[in-house]
Amino acid sequence: MQVIICGAGQVGFSIARELVTEGNDVTVIDQDPQLVRTINDSLDAKGLVGSGSHPDVLERAGAADADMIIAVTYGDETNMVACQVAHSLFNVPIKVARIRAQPYLLPVWANLFSRDHLPIDVIISPEIEVAHTINRQIQVPGAFDIIPFAEDRIRVVGVRLDDNCPIINTPLRQLTELFPDLAIVVIGIYRNEKMIVPAGEDQMFPGDEVYFAVDTKHLNRAMPLFGHEEPEARRIVIIGGGNVGLFLASKIEQEHPSIKIRIIEARRERAEEIADQLSRTVVLHGDALDTDLLEEANIKAAETVVALTNDDEVNILSSLLAKRLGARTAITLVNKAVYQPLMGSLGIDVVVNPRATTVSSILQYVRRGRIRGLRSLRDGSAEVIEAEALETSTVVGKPLRDIALPRGIIIGGIVRDDVVIIPRGDTKIAPKDRVIIFALREQVKKVEEMFAVRLEFF
Repeated sequence: MQVIICGAGQVGFSIARELVTEGNDVTVIDQDPQLVRTINDSLDAKGLVGSGSHPDVLERAGAADADMIIAVTYGDETNMVACQVAHSLFNVPIKVARIRAQPYLLPVWANLFSRDHLPIDVIISPEIEVAHTINRQIQVPGAFDIIPFAEDRIRVVGVRLDDNCPIINTPLRQLTELFPDLAIVVIGIYRNEKMIVPAGEDQMFPGDEVYFAVDTKHLNRAMPLFGHEEPEARRIVIIGGGNVGLFLASKIEQEHPSIKIRIIEARRERAEEIADQLSRTVVLHGDALDTDLLEEANIKAAETVVALTNDDEVNILSSLLAKRLGARTAITLVNKAVYQPLMGSLGIDVVVNPRATTVSSILQYVRRGRIRGLRSLRDGSAEVIEAEALETSTVVGKPLRDIALPRGIIIGGIVRDDVVIIPRGDTKIAPKDRVIIFALREQVKKVEEMFAVRLEFF
């Protein structure tokens, strides 16, 4: 696949790295010569200096033969124009744009991005994606990651284990015998900075970070098995009233009327602006590192503090200060990858990385085969993929025990006609099933091949 990426920042670089690793022909455009130099020096990709919205630059990037353009510069308008030019002049088949400004995304203007107007096939909004992610985590305290698949019928959940987990040191195959009516499958374990796909004889140990697939209806019953019975938050303090903070507060107001929310915003004008847009949220103006202000926000009574400013250091320090003053759980927005390995030891409970969320959303449309959903984990070390099985898929019609799945791939769940099926050895995948697969990075290509459209399908 030939792909043009406009924007060589963190998101553009991460997408380019993933695509190059998988053997795609990638060209990255950016106006910053230093970022382009980094692309040329670090990746097997072509870097060009220029604006991705300029026809001559797109032509030099090979737009006439490109299969896809991914516009992820910091300018929404640049991204939109790049997609328009790629469509109008070069007929690029798939056009993806990152758009941050919320007014563009209001439902009343949904027709703006149709083929007859601004022909963008996929719109990625990091702010909305992050707010949805945090909202799910607030609903399931104790989990550091929650990923919905198949219209939220199945969730993949990440939890940290400690000595209180009742199923540590238990071979995974025994979980089915111990809890036969509980629809869960342990699909991944992150241990000693390495992701593994466990086998039936493997065990879980304190300190492991475990990913399991579960029928969403069974999630509340599953969490205590992994040592997590934390009550849902009733008081939340949000630090940072930007787009993410405002969208999150609005969503909580709509969906959880019993939750009390306070927002701390450093800019007075912004604080007044969001106060006018929210109905039940108390907005405080000031510095989130001011102990007196945190106490005024009643931080000691808050079950959850969510730090969402544009400054990683402020997010980390304010989270730690809030926990020191009594907040039970800290959800922290962190953009810089260098900080992420430190978060657990510092006491940060949940780290949200907008770059990783955005990259996952885009990769879903890059993968071959009938891919319906995707989430990249641990900086790309593994992926959870939702794929639709076709009649010609190699996994259809055979008992799973007879399918020689490559090592590093595991099937976590199947959805058939709205019914969740937890896979066993005698389970057979049928056409049109939605299949949830966990795969290590080096096996993702195998998953694509398993669910690809074959010539005989036509």
